[in-house]
Amino acid sequence: MNELGKVLEQVGKDKGIDPKLLISAVEEALLMVARKKFGISKDIEARFNEELGEVELFQLMSVVDKVNDSNKEISLDEALTYAEEVGVGDVIGVKMDASMLTRIAAQTAKQVIVQKLRDAEREIIFNEFQHRKGEIITGLIRRVDKGAVIVDLGKTEGYMPLKEQIPGEVYNPGDRIQAYLNDVQLTPKGPRIILSRSCPEYLIALFTNEVPEIREGLVTIKAAARDPGVRAKIGVVSKDSDVDPVGACVGVRGSRVQNVVQELKGERVDIIPWDEDITRFICNALSQAEVQKVIIDEDNHQIEVIVADAKLALAIGKRGQNVRLASQLTGWKIDVTGETAMAKKTAEAKHQLMMVAGVSDTLAMALFQSGINGLADLASADHVYISEVPGFDEAKAKEMIAKAAELISGGALKRIAEEARAEIAAAAAESAQGSAGGENNLEAKLRAEVAAREKSK
Repeated sequence: MNELGKVLEQVGKDKGIDPKLLISAVEEALLMVARKKFGISKDIEARFNEELGEVELFQLMSVVDKVNDSNKEISLDEALTYAEEVGVGDVIGVKMDASMLTRIAAQTAKQVIVQKLRDAEREIIFNEFQHRKGEIITGLIRRVDKGAVIVDLGKTEGYMPLKEQIPGEVYNPGDRIQAYLNDVQLTPKGPRIILSRSCPEYLIALFTNEVPEIREGLVTIKAAARDPGVRAKIGVVSKDSDVDPVGACVGVRGSRVQNVVQELKGERVDIIPWDEDITRFICNALSQAEVQKVIIDEDNHQIEVIVADAKLALAIGKRGQNVRLASQLTGWKIDVTGETAMAKKTAEAKHQLMMVAGVSDTLAMALFQSGINGLADLASADHVYISEVPGFDEAKAKEMIAKAAELISGGALKRIAEEARAEIAAAAAESAQGSAGGENNLEAKLRAEVAAREKSK
C-alpha cells in the first residue's frame, strides 16, 4: 500500500475512524483549496488514487464540436488526446497540476483535514456514550474545576456538576471514581458527558448490579428517592410469589444492601415493599411509623396520615426527611398528624359544623370526612358535592350551605372558632387528667357539651 494510504489507515486505527472517512476528508480539503486557487467557474473533482498514493485533481469538461466556454468545454480533437474512446456530449476529467497549489493552500488543506478529524472523533465519542446512558462508569478524577469534578474516561472527560455530587464527599485528583452516566450533551467544544452520584437512578443502577433477581426481571424497583449521602428509599415488588423482593435486595446478612451503602459513603437505604394500593404503599414508605388512620384526597393527590403521638417524630423524621422522601417515593403530598392534634382538628371542625341548625353529630362527622373542615368550607362548597355526602340530598345541601353562609356573614365565624378552641382546650385538659385515652374522652366531652347547647336553644 502507498505511503498516504498507510498513514490514513494507521490514523483510522488510532482514532477509531473509518479510513474511508479520512480519504473523503482529504479529498474535500484539497477540493476546497483548488476552487480557491483556480476559481469556482471550473468544475473540479478530487479523487484519491490508491496506486499512486495521492489525491488527484480533475477538471470536468464537456466534449463539444465548437468551444464557447473554455472553463467547461473541450473540443473533440483535444479530448481525444486525453481519452481514446470519447465522443461529442461526453464528459471527461482532465487532470490538473496540483503542484501549482501554494504553501498557504496546503496549510489550509491541513487545517480542514484536522477539523474533519476532530469532528469525526467527536461524533464517535458522542455516539459511544449516548448508547451507554444509564450505565455506571468508572474513571480517574483529573481535577476539580469551580466545584465541578472532571473525570478522565479515556477517550474523553466526564463532567460532574456540584448538584450531582454527594454532599460532603471529598474528590481528590488521581482517585478512582464510579458514577452514573446521566446525560450526553453535544456542545460546540465536543460531547459533554454528564455524570451523577446523587440522582435516584444511580441508586437503582447500583442495586441492579448487586441483585441478580433484579437483572433477571424477578424483582423490579418501582420508585426511588434520595437525600444524597444521608438517606434513601426504594420501592420494590416481585413478579414471583416465592421471591421476597425486600429480602433479595437486602441479601444474606445484609451483604447486598451493605455494598450499596458502602459505595454511597454510608447513605442509609430503606427498602420498601411496593403496593398497588397507594394507602398501603404510603404506610410502608413511612417505615417504622405506626399509622392509625389515613384521609385521602385523590383529586389533589394528597393524603393525611394520623399516627400515635409517640411515633409522630419518627414518622416525620429529622428535619422532615422521612415524610419528604416518602412523598417523593410515592408521588403524593403527605401530611403527618399526631392523634391528639387530629382529635383537636376533628373536634373543632365538628363544633363549627354543628353550629348550623340541623347538622347533627353524625352529619358533622360525615362532612368532615368528606373534606369539609368548618363553616367556611361548608359555606363555599358546591351543593352538588355536599349532596353526595351520606345524610344529604340536594335540597338539604343547599339549605345547610345557605345557613353556614348566613352565620359567616353575621360575623359568627370568629366567635364560634374561639368558642371551639376554648372548649377543646378545656375538654383536652379534663381528658388528660381523667384518662390516657385522650381522643375518645375529648370527643365524648365535646359531644356532650354541643348536645347540651342544642337542647338549650
